[in-house]
Amino acid sequence: MLKFCLKRLAFLPFVMFGVTALLFSCLQFLSPEMRASLYIKDPRQLSQLEAVIEKHGLRKPVYVQYGLWLKQVAQGELGYSETAKMPVASAVRAFFPATFELTLITFFPIMIVGVYFGVLSAVHKDKFVDHASRFVAITGYSLPSFVLGLFLLMVFYGKLHWFPPGRYDLTTDMLVHSEAFRHWTGLLTLDCLLNGEGAAFLTVAKHMVLPATTLLYISVALLLRITRSTMLEELSKDYVRTARAKGLPESVVIRKHALANALIPVVTLSSLMFIGLLGGVVITETVFDFPGIGRWGVQAAQQLDIPGVLGSTLLAAFLFVIANLVSDLLYAVVDPRIRVGN
Repeated sequence: MLKFCLKRLAFLPFVMFGVTALLFSCLQFLSPEMRASLYIKDPRQLSQLEAVIEKHGLRKPVYVQYGLWLKQVAQGELGYSETAKMPVASAVRAFFPATFELTLITFFPIMIVGVYFGVLSAVHKDKFVDHASRFVAITGYSLPSFVLGLFLLMVFYGKLHWFPPGRYDLTTDMLVHSEAFRHWTGLLTLDCLLNGEGAAFLTVAKHMVLPATTLLYISVALLLRITRSTMLEELSKDYVRTARAKGLPESVVIRKHALANALIPVVTLSSLMFIGLLGGVVITETVFDFPGIGRWGVQAAQQLDIPGVLGSTLLAAFLFVIANLVSDLLYAVVDPRIRVGN
């Protein structure tokens, strides 16, 4: 297992090199003047645009530019985001915790509900639970997230006034930005509890209900469908029939035999799903005015904020590479034959 992990880790620098090279190649479609905006923090610097281009070598050969840019990225110098009114590195630190918190709150219920009802649906094929699960899967998979989000907003905020959009109200905003409030983890719900602010915790939790519900319903649908189909396929195979013929209890056949093999594609999907949530669920964050990394990326793109777009894209690419690495390692845990063959 250790050898398998080391081999996968050894490939990580090469993959990151390829990702950054590809991203930098896309930047070359922009003129040196446009790329100079990565380094402009004050509009007054526009009058000295040629000096900025010269300073950062934006007219030098591509391989020289790439080396200089890679060095800046390694040092966290990603330019200034006009959309966020702060350096890109600071914007990532400001917006990513909100997305991370929403991901943590949403992902584990998605996994539990999706896998459990996917297995239950396959085991009780064509029974009531199967029909109900398929209804949830079909509606959730075909329903656009912005339609579900707007519907939930109309009902639970517009009509009932229960769950407002945003991340917190004005009172909580003043509290979390006061000197008395300690930001221990960056996760606002947990920080509110650590600061002994129960009312603020309830406010923050209330604001997260609708975006979490939207992500849960949409994401569970896909996971449920994949789990059900792979489980049905495994249950029809010869080794399952052999296990049943030996007189093994049905629960043992399902848990120890069929489920272990059915989880392999689920691991792939869940890792990509987790990274999709971490990268910022653009539509959901925009609909609910949730100040996460996805909404900032959209705003940066709308305002042609090149440093902001580049920063959010780099973060998403890095997370995607890490997710692939983690999914490879999880394969080896779920199915030992994979690490033996590699």
